[in-house]
Amino acid sequence: VRFPEDLEDDNTTFNPEYSHQVFGDDEVAFGYKGLKILLYYIAVFRIEYTSKVNEKFDCVEADDVESKIREIIPPGFCTNTDDFVSLLEKEVNFKPFGMLLHTYSVHNEEAGEDITYQIYKADMTCPGFREYHERLQTFLMWFIETASFIDVDDERWNYFLVFEKYNKDGATLFATVGYMTVYNYYVYPDKTRPRVSQMLILPPFQGEGHGAQLLETVHRYYMSSPAVLDITAEDPSENYVKLRDFVLVKLCQDLLCFSPGKLMQGFSQEMVMEAQQKLKINKQHTRRVYEILRLRATDMGDAEQSRSYRLDVKRRLIGPYKKKQRELAKMRRCLRPEELTNQLNQIDLNMQHEQLEESFQQLVSDYRRVLERLAQA
Repeated sequence: VRFPEDLEDDNTTFNPEYSHQVFGDDEVAFGYKGLKILLYYIAVFRIEYTSKVNEKFDCVEADDVESKIREIIPPGFCTNTDDFVSLLEKEVNFKPFGMLLHTYSVHNEEAGEDITYQIYKADMTCPGFREYHERLQTFLMWFIETASFIDVDDERWNYFLVFEKYNKDGATLFATVGYMTVYNYYVYPDKTRPRVSQMLILPPFQGEGHGAQLLETVHRYYMSSPAVLDITAEDPSENYVKLRDFVLVKLCQDLLCFSPGKLMQGFSQEMVMEAQQKLKINKQHTRRVYEILRLRATDMGDAEQSRSYRLDVKRRLIGPYKKKQRELAKMRRCLRPEELTNQLNQIDLNMQHEQLEESFQQLVSDYRRVLERLAQA
């Protein structure tokens, strides 16, 4: 909500993807008819919500929806719409927290103009940021399936925030677009390994490239530190992996070790070293970057080039299957004949080949989407 009229505008409304962490695995609030829970957010994250119908039926009490919401929302919110609207007037005083890292623009077709966005790095020493973050993190419960609140008293956390700049009556205001939390792990003897923990771009801003801008900005921030070994992510989602592929390929494509001639010679230690030293990318992620860029350099219509690429990627993908074969060799020495037959039935080589080919085709499909996006960037 930026203006009072937004309260009645369906275009400013979006629904949660998940509610199981509040209402249980079935995502059901029992005992209501026509129930609506409305959470209104502004840049300072005061919250107003309403619910309909709370009555006893056949001696069974309805769920206490209000108390469930209160469990994840910090104190200080209002439940009266008039009070909420009055708070909008104070929004002009809100300013982003921390240090400005990056400014960029996105063209908005509907508005017919470029809109400016800024990315900041903040921490708990910034005045007011702790209270702001308490409200900001409530979004995680609605949009990340396994979300949990972090220990903000741990000084190893870094916070990166995206804001939109907009004007109202001649004043410059800021609206929250999304954010990322990163934990700095210690690596013996004198390094750190930043690990992305949570990342969320709010639904009204998704599909506009803000996630890529945020991740690239965070990478560039850590790249400048000689104390950082490499950057990883905690339990990354499929969408995050695709986003990371795009950002890392964009960063790596101009490195000399990824020139077309060297790509066709195969994955090398030179690629691993240069990607880690210059861009803080680990070996596993560097390998994916290599496979994506080699696909771009490969003429898949040429039988020999296509075969060479396919075999190169499958040599990596076959790792888990080779592990099964080693386990099978051990079984031959240890198991009785009837036990061995049972295990052999579970390791169907034809099925393994089919799964390997399926994995390869899916990977190539994902890689092509990364290259298509890169071509449009």
